[in-house]
Amino acid sequence: MDRTFASDNYAGVHPEVLAAIAAANTGHEISYGEDVVTERLQHVMREHFGERAEAFPVFNGTGANVVALTSVLPRWGAIVTTTTSHMHTDEGGAPEKTAGLKLFPVPTPDGKLTPELLETEAFGFGDEHRAQPLALSIAQTTELGTLYRPEEIRAIADAAHGHGMIVHLDGARIWNAAAALDLPFRAFTTEVGVDIVSFGATKNGALGAEAIVVLNPDAVDGIVFLRKTAMQLASKMRFLSAQILALFEDGLGLRSAAHANAMASRLRAAIEGVPGLGFSQATEANAVFAVLDNAVADRIRDRYRFYDWDRANGQVRWMTAFDTTEADVDAFAAAIREELAR
Repeated sequence: MDRTFASDNYAGVHPEVLAAIAAANTGHEISYGEDVVTERLQHVMREHFGERAEAFPVFNGTGANVVALTSVLPRWGAIVTTTTSHMHTDEGGAPEKTAGLKLFPVPTPDGKLTPELLETEAFGFGDEHRAQPLALSIAQTTELGTLYRPEEIRAIADAAHGHGMIVHLDGARIWNAAAALDLPFRAFTTEVGVDIVSFGATKNGALGAEAIVVLNPDAVDGIVFLRKTAMQLASKMRFLSAQILALFEDGLGLRSAAHANAMASRLRAAIEGVPGLGFSQATEANAVFAVLDNAVADRIRDRYRFYDWDRANGQVRWMTAFDTTEADVDAFAAAIREELAR
């Protein structure tokens, strides 16, 4: 398949990640995480997130979210999140079906929660008739491609903690956020009140590896058991850990994410102001959310694959990845301009 703008999941595995997998494929290592590669990952995560951080590699982002949130909530717990969050729209009801956790989704104009929006669902504490809102989940970047600044996370984390809630960050595209903010991971997680993170790697060049990073061990219970019961415990864990470690080596993860972000900015700049085309969100990382006539979008899609986001309103999503080239972007922008001009 030619280059697409449908998802950063369409991209292949970064060659340096493949090399790291091959390098880990030597001899015998103790299984289920007692290997030297996973031990090294723990040290690296503490360097980037703080001395109390502990990483639990898993297979995918849904597994990371479900295990992370199950580890911080009782059976009667509920999660306040956004209506556009991945766990609400794209995880097949896994938090509810697998973990029995209620979601309280809140509409937002830009995919971001605020202390004021949190208050619309953070109530009913002690009411036996209502699932208890005991966790807050935000995404960085959001499903609408927008970014939380550290001060925004601090404000909502303070509000959540004031209600006795745990703060979870879905970091499926956390590398894109770090590159866009030009900040270390701890600056928008540990240092601003996040308790637990779903740490993404697959969308940034990994083969299939994510991790749960516990930042506040006091908030978590039983995660070593929950990872197993949720079928997210890898026997040959060194190969998951090696992929995540590779992204930290020589700045690979940040370089890859910064490139993806730059390609989205290039696309936005190339089509800004074209008649018949608008934008529904700021382009802050590697996503461009555009609005155009459905018929035009369908003609463009005959040449380049991408997804409708909200067809009723003509909204589409264009994603860039670590392997998107300037030539890819320029050709796609030309196709957009051609079809809009017809």
